[in-house]
Amino acid sequence: MTKPGKEFQKLSEIVDKLMSENGCPWDRVQTRETLKPYLVEECYETLEALDENDPEKIKDELGDLMYQILFHSKISEQKNEFGIQDVVKTISEKMIRRHPHVFEEASAETPDQVVDQWEEIKKTEKASSQRDSALSGIPPHLPALARSQKLQKKAAKCGFDWQKIDDVFLKLDEEIAEFKQAILSGDPAASTEELGDILFVLVNIAKFKKIDAEEALRQTNQKFIRRFRYIEEQALKQKRDLKDLSLEEMESHWQDAKKKSK
Repeated sequence: MTKPGKEFQKLSEIVDKLMSENGCPWDRVQTRETLKPYLVEECYETLEALDENDPEKIKDELGDLMYQILFHSKISEQKNEFGIQDVVKTISEKMIRRHPHVFEEASAETPDQVVDQWEEIKKTEKASSQRDSALSGIPPHLPALARSQKLQKKAAKCGFDWQKIDDVFLKLDEEIAEFKQAILSGDPAASTEELGDILFVLVNIAKFKKIDAEEALRQTNQKFIRRFRYIEEQALKQKRDLKDLSLEEMESHWQDAKKKSK
């Protein structure tokens, strides 16, 4: 494999050229704001490639993601703020600083110990910053499920958490009962609120069992897509419109898809 330094420098020069006075008209007018949707899109396309476990696609999407980082760094360089070398230097220093068990003489034998150490180091680093809450620092643009996970983990580190998972299941039963009541009352606002409470408690259960709730739902979404497409394929084989299939027929195909995926 080619050493990354040479190829990384080449890519950096490509970005410089595209954003230069004689470069690409589209690239030259981009701003931090206009690039935000592309950054989000590339992150999710990378996640999709990882889900598919396709090395070529992963390589391609990681490249697109890297280009976004270089693009933003170049914009900052043009503002005389920092450049890509500063980005690389900063992350290198941070990784060394947050891994004292590797680069210094600290000890961390298990993944959980590493995470605890990481969080303590972060607290020290952020001590001088103006944060008015233990929940500060969680990006508001995260997907709601992922943000819920981070909120609950931070609250738990402060001792605000159930002691036993059985207590969380009791809370889930309570929230489901309240959701049913809201639905029966015909109150849309209350129904939305109570459904949110159910999801929040489910995230807490996931936290107890060290399950990534965001990843779990992403996997279920992909599973649903695969099985639904199987139903579509069966309808196509029968030369029938999907809407013409009865619910019983769809369910039968769904069960077949389940069996084939085991």
